[in-house]
Parts: sequence; structure tokens; C-alpha cells
Amino acid sequence: MGNTARTMKATPEINSTPWQSGQRSDFLAVLDDYPTPDISPPIFQVGEKLRVISDEGGWWRARSLTTGHESYIPEKYVAKVYHGWLFEGLGREKAEELLLLPNTKIGSFMIRKSETTKGSYSLSVRHAHVKHYRICRLPNNWYYISPGHTFQCLEDLVNHYSEVADGLCCVLSNPCLTQHTISNEGRIQDPPVVMRNKAFRWKDKQRSKEDDDEIVDMLGMEDSGLSYGLRNSIASYLALTGENDSSSYVRKKKKSQSVIYRREVTSQPAFMFHED
Repeated sequence: MGNTARTMKATPEINSTPWQSGQRSDFLAVLDDYPTPDISPPIFQVGEKLRVISDEGGWWRARSLTTGHESYIPEKYVAKVYHGWLFEGLGREKAEELLLLPNTKIGSFMIRKSETTKGSYSLSVRHAHVKHYRICRLPNNWYYISPGHTFQCLEDLVNHYSEVADGLCCVLSNPCLTQHTISNEGRIQDPPVVMRNKAFRWKDKQRSKEDDDEIVDMLGMEDSGLSYGLRNSIASYLALTGENDSSSYVRKKKKSQSVIYRREVTSQPAFMFHED
């Protein structure tokens, strides 16, 4: 086992983006107790997070981030996890099992490869029950759950639905298996996870007409870094306050595609892609 040559395993393709290219998995997620209880007391239990020490060819030498215990485990007993929420090597049934583990909160989620549609992904979310949503990929490699909202990469999709539900059963709160871990010094600490940004409060900001003019100019820039929907929301706020005429931005037509394309709707998106 220890003399087997190492084999490099590629990160699953998400999109050709700098944050994904060449990145190693964050941790391994244990899918089943190992060894099975009928053989001996398990060394690693389902739901534990493991830090890889070495790849021994079909086996991982890993350390538990829950107990600190170090041992070997076969590859088939674990899933590789990227960015805290992208799980490779598990299906719908195992996703539900992990999301229904004790102490898992409402809004916990993961993204995994779709079992029914090649090239697509599935978003699994813990609610009263586990809900599954198909993530479709456009010919230009953008992604969407509802056709009214498209995203350049999965990271943008996760960030968006961590802010608003937009037709999902709930807002995404924490990646699946978020839990306390043990550092090298033996202290308990929380691992970094995707978190929602703090709300920006305009009323706490002192604004002048010159500041508003600069904001309107920024809103008209396609490369401002703000999504189309956010720019519209800010422009609407400026118009409602009466402190600035934001019509200069409203009159400008969108000439190119934004990171998030939003279609005007009255309540819920036209439809969502649910997995049966």
C-alpha cells in the first residue's frame, strides 16, 4: 500500500476561472463508517471531515478534523470537497444522509454532479426535508437554476443564493458538515465557510450631491463590479430619496451581459428546475 506510486487527481471542472484552476480539495468527507461496525469499532464515522496527509494510491492517509485521530481510509469511503460546498464522489441518497445528520441546520447545502444530466450539477438544501435543484449549464458555460438568473460560475451562484432565496426553499446558510474542528494546538475553531455579507445601510452614510453624482456615474459602468440587479436597486433608492436625479442611469441601456441577469417578475421566478 505504501509503495504504490501516487496518482494525481484533477479538480472537477466547474468553469475556467482562477479560483478553481489547480486547487486541491479542502477536505475529505467520510461517507460511511470505516471499518464497518461488524468488523471492528469505526476509526472514522460518517460525516467526519478529514485532512489529507498523503495519497497512497487507492487509500488516503488522513487526520480527523473532529477527533484529531490519524489513520488510513479507502478512497471509496470518502468524497472530496472543494470550496467547502462542492462535493465530488457522492449521489443524491448519500447527499441526503449527510444533510440530515444531527445538528445540521436549516439552509445547510452542497453542490454535486447531477446523476441524471451529464454536465449539470445539483444543489441539495436542508429544509423540512432535503430539496434538490438542478443547476443547468448554458452553451457559454454560465449556470442557472431559474432561467431568469444566470451566473458566470458556481461561486457566483452560491453567493447570490446566500443573500436571497429567489425561489429556493430557503436562503443558503452554511455548507454541509460545517462543524467545529481541532487545530494543531488542540483548540476548537470554526473552519472558513461561505457567509452572507453584512447589510449595507445607506441611512448610516452621509451623502452629498457630488457623492451621488459619482455613484450614478459608477452605476452606468458595465465593469463596475456590481450586478445588474444591484445597480438597478441602488438607482431606484437614489430616485426615491429625492436627493439626486438618477434618471441618467435609468436611461442608459445595458449593452452587454452582466454577471447576474435578472428578468422582471412579480413574485416567484417563472419556474425552478427541481429534481424528482
